[in-house]
Amino acid sequence: MIVASMSIIFASGIKIKARYIIAFLLIVLIAGGIFISAEEFRMKRILSFLNPEEDIRDGNWQAAQSLYAIGSGGVFGLGLGQSRQKYLWLPEAQNDFIFSVLGEEFGLVGTLAVLGVFTFFIYRGYRIAITCKDLFGSLVATGITSVFALQIFVNIAVVTCTMPVTGMPLPFFSYGGTALCINLCAMGILLSISRNCKSA
Repeated sequence: MIVASMSIIFASGIKIKARYIIAFLLIVLIAGGIFISAEEFRMKRILSFLNPEEDIRDGNWQAAQSLYAIGSGGVFGLGLGQSRQKYLWLPEAQNDFIFSVLGEEFGLVGTLAVLGVFTFFIYRGYRIAITCKDLFGSLVATGITSVFALQIFVNIAVVTCTMPVTGMPLPFFSYGGTALCINLCAMGILLSISRNCKSA
């Protein structure tokens, strides 16, 4: 919700002084630090991320198994349905770590193809927002596209151990009927907005 709100505020052309932005970022960092340190399991995730080679059997189990899955896929992958890590080794293989299974079964070629489709999707979403004749439609398109972009970025960053493990699903790939339904509704709204564009 914060990402959607901030992207809409930014796209609306609001003028905010630099000191307010810096103050907001500092507040977010301090609040985030307090939130993380309040629970032991959150601190454990951060420490595990900072020391990826340690504690592979406990705190770093998910991240390590994710990298094993992606690495074993090679260039062309093991084939559809041939993933081995998803059987009791890779936790939450059906939702949070579905991209790892994708990398193992379809390899580098498959993951690059999926990333290409996602990149084109995000480009088209922002293109719709820019070319929309209606200001409200433009802002809604910006918010929808930004939320999808964040989910895609965070999920792939977690799977490739670029950021700490968190429960962010991959849109249209991760298991979950409710999430898929909401994503399709968002796509319907975005396509409806695209009908009111100059040239999308």
